[in-house]
Amino acid sequence: MRPSITSYINAQTQLSTHRIDKVLELLTGGATIPFIARYRKEMTGSLDETEIGRVAELKKHYEEIIHRQDFILDTIRNQDKLTPELERTILQTMDPAILEDLYLPFKVKRKTRATKAKELGLEPLADALWKQTYEYVDRLVKPYIGGEVPDAEAALQGARDILAERISEDASLRGWLRDTFQRHAHIHSKLVKSKEEDAQKYRDYFEFSEKLATIPSHRLLAILRGEQEGFLRIHAEPDAERTQDQLNRRVCKNRSESAAQVGKAAEDAYKRLLQPSLENELKNVAKEKADTEAIQIFAQNLRALLLAAPLGERRVLAIDPGFRTGCKVALLDRDGTFLHHGTIYPHPPQSNSGEAFQAIRHWIDRYSMEAIAIGNGTAGRETLEWLHQSLDPSWRERIYLVSESGASIYSASEVAREEFPDLDLTVRGAISIGRRLKDPLAELIKIDPKSIGVGQYQHDVN
Repeated sequence: MRPSITSYINAQTQLSTHRIDKVLELLTGGATIPFIARYRKEMTGSLDETEIGRVAELKKHYEEIIHRQDFILDTIRNQDKLTPELERTILQTMDPAILEDLYLPFKVKRKTRATKAKELGLEPLADALWKQTYEYVDRLVKPYIGGEVPDAEAALQGARDILAERISEDASLRGWLRDTFQRHAHIHSKLVKSKEEDAQKYRDYFEFSEKLATIPSHRLLAILRGEQEGFLRIHAEPDAERTQDQLNRRVCKNRSESAAQVGKAAEDAYKRLLQPSLENELKNVAKEKADTEAIQIFAQNLRALLLAAPLGERRVLAIDPGFRTGCKVALLDRDGTFLHHGTIYPHPPQSNSGEAFQAIRHWIDRYSMEAIAIGNGTAGRETLEWLHQSLDPSWRERIYLVSESGASIYSASEVAREEFPDLDLTVRGAISIGRRLKDPLAELIKIDPKSIGVGQYQHDVN
């Protein structure tokens, strides 16, 4: 009997079954998460949108698992290999990884070393070795020599191939190994040879190792990006020698020659089949966890930025700072209407600070400017210091450094072109900086959140 959807969600959220049932009822009826959170508080016990969203997410996961269970049961049933005990185990398994472990022995396989050995009639030899009751294997092997099996070693190799696949498909062994990987694996990264010059931003990871269970999400995402870009080679597993020894202890029953053959098969199973499979699975799980943490940080930072207190209805002189190409200046009215623009060169190489100050002073007086917004990118700090030194001290509290992340993306966007078709994109960027100070939410919603630059590797997460 499989667990109910309510008990499945309850086990992962600790929400009461009554609340879960009400949310499921509303979701099944077509209600949206915002609708439930706002208008059905009396039914859900005032669950917020995050809790309701979690129930909806787990509902989807549950349905996917049930669908997969049914497919696996049908496949095994069609092979006439489904026992009542196996059916019960599959129905009670709600972990996707363990479910796939149970299915593995019944999957239709491409041609493997084990299937080839079976075709040569070596499976009975593998079964005999697996029992580990034969002190010597010479006599055991003789009946299998002949034809495409030229000698005893070829027969034993084929039998070991069968046993290696059998060991790799054993659900209990895979479960134990998965737990070992999750608790003890370290991720190791190395520089790809000949890439050192181009890979300097990843120099901290040229010779790096850290326990995967505790590595911070930003560090893992950096390593994975380095691998994706071809600069790093990464590898993740627990201590290989110790893990191999523990696996052998689990499958070898004694010190007979047949047990020694099983031990060799276990070594092959780990290196060739289990370790690569579980390493990929572990890296995927770790990446998913890091993605979730990065998304949470991104959401918190984005929320704070979007809900930052607006300056309000003040006339703003906005500056997109720069050195060689100068500082682009845009003047905005109290309602954000664009008034005027210009370019000043207070910094090297031109260093026309006197002329630049006269221009700033003229615009402030002519357009009755009430605040100054400076982009915090290149030359931002230098521009702030220059204005602090140049303007009257009464202006110090009215000059603001504003995040300019994504301003260049906005300035080249279709939205910006529609707003200001006759302006250069550098001027559009300055306008965006000024409007961010006046009303952050109204301006930042024009930009893809990923481009606002408030998260960890937000372009890499799924």
